[in-house]
Amino acid sequence: MGIDSLTYYQKKAASTAIYSINQQINYPALGLAGEVGEVCNKLKKLIRDDITLDDIRDDLKSELGDCLWYLAVLARDLELSLDEIAEQNLQKLADRKQRGTLQGSGDTR
Repeated sequence: MGIDSLTYYQKKAASTAIYSINQQINYPALGLAGEVGEVCNKLKKLIRDDITLDDIRDDLKSELGDCLWYLAVLARDLELSLDEIAEQNLQKLADRKQRGTLQGSGDTR
């Protein structure tokens, strides 16, 4: 799957979105935050429990898939394309790399 398949994924994901039109943006934004929390919670167990990354890899894959779904429908609700988001992000990172500002903080570095 290349970047061009993000549009395909976004359309397929949107076909399974069953929340009210009145909850567009809010529902997927809150869902995304919750799923990111679940990813972090799984990773936290690496610190607390006697497990390895291999022990939770499948769980992480599932949770990251849930994150991707919420991101896809949130972008759709905002009338944004995942392809455009991905391309813009790659351009931003390439620019930062060229200027030597990958490290550091701030959105406009």
